[in-house]
Amino acid sequence: MAAFLEGGRALAAAEAGTVTWYAFRSADNTYGIFDTFDDEDGPSGTPERTDPGSPRQVADDLLAAPPDIKTIDVLAVK
Repeated sequence: MAAFLEGGRALAAAEAGTVTWYAFRSADNTYGIFDTFDDEDGPSGTPERTDPGSPRQVADDLLAAPPDIKTIDVLAVK
């Protein structure tokens, strides 16, 4: 999974609206992506994303359960 996420950096870099993109591991078998966008129409922040590099497209092969995709509102940034 780590290699998949590391490879996702190129996809995120190609997304015009992506401002920041982080792939992380929070436990031995728990990974995540946190990304921010110029506006609410950001390309990967929505559960509908279905391009070949999205977690939804690789879920059956790489994940024990479907991805838990959530949209949040960032209230403050330093």
